[in-house]
Amino acid sequence: MRLIRTGLITRWLFPGSVSRIRNDRKVLYLTFDDGPNPGSTVQITGILNKYGIKCIFFCSGKQALKYPELMARISSDGHLTGNHGFDHPDGWKISAEKYLSDIRMAAGIIDSILFRPPYGHITPFQFRELRKYYTIFFWDLMPYDFDREFGAGRTLDTLKKNIRPGSVIVLHDTPDSSSPLLLEEFIDYALDKGYTFSLPDIPVKKKCQPIPFRVKMTLQHLAVLRNCH
Repeated sequence: MRLIRTGLITRWLFPGSVSRIRNDRKVLYLTFDDGPNPGSTVQITGILNKYGIKCIFFCSGKQALKYPELMARISSDGHLTGNHGFDHPDGWKISAEKYLSDIRMAAGIIDSILFRPPYGHITPFQFRELRKYYTIFFWDLMPYDFDREFGAGRTLDTLKKNIRPGSVIVLHDTPDSSSPLLLEEFIDYALDKGYTFSLPDIPVKKKCQPIPFRVKMTLQHLAVLRNCH
């Protein structure tokens, strides 16, 4: 079964997290995970620039380290970046120590107080630790653009049928994502229905700084870093 929305349990378990931004206006919030990537990032930012839309890119630390010029492009175009872990860790499958260590690694590369847990998987303990430093995002609408079997047509249809005021939409900045293929058509559809697109109206700075990049790297992490050059 494919779940397109995070439910009430998520909001109950993770108070203060962001999945839908309720207001009295028809506003949508686009976010893109797992980039940057040479092909998809250029395509996505080009489309967004055409419409003057700003969004949040939740970036992989590994990818950000590999493609600093794309990180610079995202920022210079006026978008926000967020931490999406260094090596896309699954918070349900590894220890809290390893999970937080991975986020710390990414924090040394991605200067942001916004965080989205990879896969949306995070434990209450991990959440409590990270919310000291980050505003934590989930999503209101997941249209499975990353799944080739789902298909671009079904992804577009899912978006059209399920957007609502305040939806935080998660798409993907990866070579396999169908987002570049359908993004313009979706934007045109949403604008025609009276929606606008915006960055979240939330604080982008907190009193507490992001977790510093001071962590003992494992041999696996060092190997990853070497392979990025």
